[in-house]
Amino acid sequence: MQPIAKQRFLALDVFRGMTICLMIIVNTPGNEEASFAPLKHAHWNGFTPTDLVFPSFMFAVGNAMSFVMRRWSEMNIGAVLGKIFRRTLIIFLCGYLLYWFPFFEYNDQHHLVLSPIANTRIFGVLQRIALAYCFASLMLYFLGTRTTVIISVLILILYWPVMVYFGTGADPLDVHTNAVLHLDTWLIGKNHLYEGEGFPFDPEGLLSTFPSIGNVVGGYLVGQYVQKHGKSYEGLAKLMMAGFITFVIAFWWNYGFPINKKIWTSSFVLHTVGLDCMLLACIMYYVDFLNKRTGVYFFEVFGRNPLFIYMLSELSVTVFSMIPVGNTNLFEWIYDNIFAYIGAYTGSLLFAVCYMLYCWLIGYVLDKKKIYVRV
Repeated sequence: MQPIAKQRFLALDVFRGMTICLMIIVNTPGNEEASFAPLKHAHWNGFTPTDLVFPSFMFAVGNAMSFVMRRWSEMNIGAVLGKIFRRTLIIFLCGYLLYWFPFFEYNDQHHLVLSPIANTRIFGVLQRIALAYCFASLMLYFLGTRTTVIISVLILILYWPVMVYFGTGADPLDVHTNAVLHLDTWLIGKNHLYEGEGFPFDPEGLLSTFPSIGNVVGGYLVGQYVQKHGKSYEGLAKLMMAGFITFVIAFWWNYGFPINKKIWTSSFVLHTVGLDCMLLACIMYYVDFLNKRTGVYFFEVFGRNPLFIYMLSELSVTVFSMIPVGNTNLFEWIYDNIFAYIGAYTGSLLFAVCYMLYCWLIGYVLDKKKIYVRV
């Protein structure tokens, strides 16, 4: 933990904070079956507002990298590599331990035993962020911006035939026949995969992590651009236009390579990067050009401690679910006895909003005490 830097990109804090805020709301409904459609991920092909949350966080990681890398030019290679690998390892382990938590469970004899590592999920949200950050950082540092962009574009182009060629069945991009599933099953086995789809399949698998590097690199390019041209109306207009053009390219590519978050298709990368460019441009206009501050600080709180608040939101759910209350647990009891009476859908959403505000309050206390968790 360390004091926050004096110079910050306010619009980036707000952008990142909005991402964390929405991430908590969509991840912690009172009743998953009663969530409004925009707060659910697309079942397979397609797109909902919820599908923008995760790639936006990766885009924000790239934005932040554009500020950090200016200092790397003054450091030796060993120090830079140490920072990259240390941050990668910490974020990856945080994600892994998050899924393994609380590390112990009761066996059939009701004895407390260590949860088997053999059944622990290996890949996940933080793990993808760690790997994409690592690959993008190494390419940008050693190869430069131009070569990194070329490699990122090639990854997006080649990912399409790879998915088609190594998929199986009549539809190689189906949930049960895609190459992402095949590689993860062969590499780490079914016991280490996410079970949320009703069968072992990880939407943050290894193969689909490669195109996600494009979201980080896209964020980096935008971060570099706004540092040079973000204070002018022309620069803001060009950012909006670049986002719109990227969005249109994704729209047409969708007809051949469908927009799909769970296998992170190349069209999905362009679709989300385009939306993020336009969204960030709107935030910059509101904050930097109109000099508005209404509602800004609320999102700043999330944006200044994003990793800590995200992990807090995930760990708290597990802890609340471990506390028995009658025949249920504290998490479900709060929803059933307070929010469910409002109505299934409205109550579920209100529960998620209140839970988000609980996380915000802890972030607010940390901000007032000038405590910022960095890795």
